[in-house]
Amino acid sequence: MKRLNVFHETTYTFDQPVELGQHRLLIRPREGHDIRIESSSLNIQPLAVVKWHRDEFDNSVAIASFEGSTRQLSIVSQVTVQHYDEWPLDFLVEDHAVTYPFAYNHDEQQALIPYLQFRPETETTLFDQWTEQFTCTGDTETYSLLSQISQAIGSELNYCVREEPGVQTAHTTLSNQSGSCRDFAWLFMHTARKLGLAARFVSGYLHDPAAEMADGATHAWAEVYLPGAGWKGFDPTSARVTGAEHIATAVSVNPESIPPVSGKFTGPLDVNST
Repeated sequence: MKRLNVFHETTYTFDQPVELGQHRLLIRPREGHDIRIESSSLNIQPLAVVKWHRDEFDNSVAIASFEGSTRQLSIVSQVTVQHYDEWPLDFLVEDHAVTYPFAYNHDEQQALIPYLQFRPETETTLFDQWTEQFTCTGDTETYSLLSQISQAIGSELNYCVREEPGVQTAHTTLSNQSGSCRDFAWLFMHTARKLGLAARFVSGYLHDPAAEMADGATHAWAEVYLPGAGWKGFDPTSARVTGAEHIATAVSVNPESIPPVSGKFTGPLDVNST
């Protein structure tokens, strides 16, 4: 078991007074058999009324409501978690799904419909060429195939930090030969769905012992549903299976649905924020 302390701080500064609308926070770790929250605190300035609920993906969502005007918004979350998933490769896949291709059973297919839906992008040539390298002529181990996709993204493309909101299309990431962790996670998901595998987007944190004193950032990766093992995480940015260093805060069918902090404000047309 690992005990990890997660400190999250988001600050917006405005050069003129603004009124804050509701803000949606997805920064509380997802609890389960592998992660338990030992303690937590949430401090928001200016003072806000905070209401918690579980969304359709069982994510913990905080809705912060404000009154009055302000020049700054500060959100500070501190959480201590106990992480038990220290052996990420210690799982069993049902016999029929050990090798690819395989078929989900009827109940799984019904439950996984949103995660299986492949929506072709406008530009498909580069992506089709990319996917060809993973098209098998015969049976191959499912885990090996997924690892191959993850490693190809991590080794063939260049990681970059993108401050722009949203996620690049798979075509853009392949065309630019670069992307953020969000972009890499989406390319992995898009590839997995093209191959008929159920995939979902995950937002959270990555603990990097080598950067213990450095400022961290939120992270993103993908999960694929494997019969018998459930949702298993793959981090194409670091080309590895997720484990005790990964702390998920939210999952969704689409990346755009789960930014860690989202909200609106109203103010003068020429107001600037940092």
